[in-house]
Amino acid sequence: MKMKERLFTPGPTPVPPEVLLAMAAPMTHHRQAAFEKLFASVSGKLKTVFQTTSPVVILAGSGTSAMEGSIVNLLSAGDKALSVNAGKFGERWGQIGKAYGVNMQVLDVPWGEAVDPARIEAALKADPSIKAVYATLHETSTTVLTDIKAIGAITHASGAILVVDAISGLAADVLRMDEWGVDVVVAGSQKALMLPPGLAFAAIGPKAQEAMKKSTLPKFYLSFDKALKNLEKNTTPYTPAVSVVIALETALSQLIAEGIETVWTRHAKLAEATRAGILAMGMALFSKAPSNAATSVLLPENVDGSALHKKLRDEYKITCAGGQDQMKGKIERIAHMGYYDQFDVLVVIGALELALKDLGAPVKVGEGVAAAQRCFAEK
Repeated sequence: MKMKERLFTPGPTPVPPEVLLAMAAPMTHHRQAAFEKLFASVSGKLKTVFQTTSPVVILAGSGTSAMEGSIVNLLSAGDKALSVNAGKFGERWGQIGKAYGVNMQVLDVPWGEAVDPARIEAALKADPSIKAVYATLHETSTTVLTDIKAIGAITHASGAILVVDAISGLAADVLRMDEWGVDVVVAGSQKALMLPPGLAFAAIGPKAQEAMKKSTLPKFYLSFDKALKNLEKNTTPYTPAVSVVIALETALSQLIAEGIETVWTRHAKLAEATRAGILAMGMALFSKAPSNAATSVLLPENVDGSALHKKLRDEYKITCAGGQDQMKGKIERIAHMGYYDQFDVLVVIGALELALKDLGAPVKVGEGVAAAQRCFAEK
């Protein structure tokens, strides 16, 4: 019997059928009134999801384009900035900054751990000339959650701009942009927003808009100034990913109908049940500060992570994500951001139990599923 294929990667993630159907609508032109009306609608709904009153620009590109945009639009060559490197995507902040001649001071954090906000506070006090801090809400490579609220209080007091990569964390982990004093939040479409890849977003607060006026780094396609001016006219400076924008209206409507607080609670429950299942089957968690977006399983030394990943994918038709760089072959990452429910968690935990048993791991088959199910039963 042919098995169903199921996706549990931290991007792309599954897309609701209503969203897929919206993408199948006939192509329309982006410079006409009907599309501008749609664009105005999604722009307003994005503010709700980002928890901000500031404008949210939409780019045709991956989340990395918004990351790059939040460096070239805010800084000048030689400016000092601080980036938190706690994994592959925190590392990217430093790489982008250095590519543009920014004096990027990198704060290294052991993989699996979250940065202590006190280290950021100490760095800003030691060097008040640091103009911006770049952090990651959910470090996808380690499934670690960063305390953005605490960091926001620190940067607000110091005057530095706080830029947060929420590409995989937005709408999964709690993030209150305005309330927490975050100046820029970047995100991508293919994560908890329940869309295919193709769109990047940047919510730009007042302090960041002021910094844009002084920035001299080169920018053209990624110009936030152009994007903001066009946003006032409910359009984009260049051709958007039209079909994905159309689908964005449907996806955002679903999230808002559920209620952003309820969406966060749902993700918290999915994450809690996943972690309970992993521990009950006899495995360990890798992240010391786990996120609601994804969970990483620390594998026993006798289990080859690459073999586990291949077995899950090829035999059980479950596609998760393996470890990256130093954690390659040592962890398996399970996503539960976006279009997932409690039964999806039971399926992936059950498949993980069977695959680990096949590879000779001392796993307690059935215990993980039972623990996850008990977690869901506790309303």
